[in-house]
Amino acid sequence: MAADLVTRRPQGLFCEPGGFYIDPWLPVERALITHAHGDHCRPGHGAYLAQRDALGLMRARLGDEALLEGIAYGESRRIGEVTVSLHPAGHVLGSAQIRIEQRGEVWVVAGDYFVSGAGDSNPTCAPFEPVRCEVFISESTFGLPIYRWAPQAEVLEEMRAWWAGCAAEGRHALLMGYSLGKAQRLLAGLATPDAPGPVLVHPAVARLNAAYREAGVALPAAETVTPETKFKALRGALVIAPPAVQDSRWARALGPHSDAFASGWMRLRGARRRRSVDRGFVFSDHADWPGLLAAIAASGARRVIVTHGDEDALVRYLGERGLAAEALATEFGDEAQQGAEGAA
Repeated sequence: MAADLVTRRPQGLFCEPGGFYIDPWLPVERALITHAHGDHCRPGHGAYLAQRDALGLMRARLGDEALLEGIAYGESRRIGEVTVSLHPAGHVLGSAQIRIEQRGEVWVVAGDYFVSGAGDSNPTCAPFEPVRCEVFISESTFGLPIYRWAPQAEVLEEMRAWWAGCAAEGRHALLMGYSLGKAQRLLAGLATPDAPGPVLVHPAVARLNAAYREAGVALPAAETVTPETKFKALRGALVIAPPAVQDSRWARALGPHSDAFASGWMRLRGARRRRSVDRGFVFSDHADWPGLLAAIAASGARRVIVTHGDEDALVRYLGERGLAAEALATEFGDEAQQGAEGAA
């Protein structure tokens, strides 16, 4: 039996015939990166290879000294004894599935991904594209049947109605979502000509918005909140900010406002209660349960390796349907932990 193309080592997921790691959590000589979230793109590696649209986001995280190289989606690169290519994951700007081929055997490491459903439209990144393979390494952040997303357009309309209600009551609307990926989707979906009021963003969001625009994403304009911003002179503003601002002095400076959190975790009543927000909107950039199953089926893989999330439930479900499925422990986080990217 041929050796596995990807195995777990203390530093992370390792492709031995290629001599590289994928999203390693400890420093290594060569890292292939699926996307720029902090649990997948960490400092300290000798060299980084990623999809080219992600490079600006990676520089914002890693600094100018990091040795970064970018390639286009679908572009093949020979590394050691394997051929590698990157394919859209639909998660955030530049997010990629990593396809690895050796002597006709194909593995795909999906990283985090989002599978668009009916009514979904995300102009901030390329949509997920299935990649055929023998072995598929899948996330399972929302790997339980309870996680099923409504069409994103419907959820954005719910947000807009909440914002309009705040404006009618003379309050601002503080909408919290992760600075990288989620905030840009919210901005693109809500900052429209018929919006109930002006849109402002936290400086952490503005910094990453700039990287999106440099990569060619046409985000709507939004003023950055500064200490000089006069919220008393504004009516019904929507302020998009990371979760770390909740109940902070920064948030109190907005004056009268209602707060809300946009996350897949808001599907659970207890998660919303623990967040102590006025509203919770179920809005995620990870695949829900049907999305996970659709991606796995479209890959054609007969073996599925499940990582970070509700691994056991997904492994059991796939095994009952005749697939060879197993869990693999990693040190990747989940959507909740990405909130730590907060107000930096």
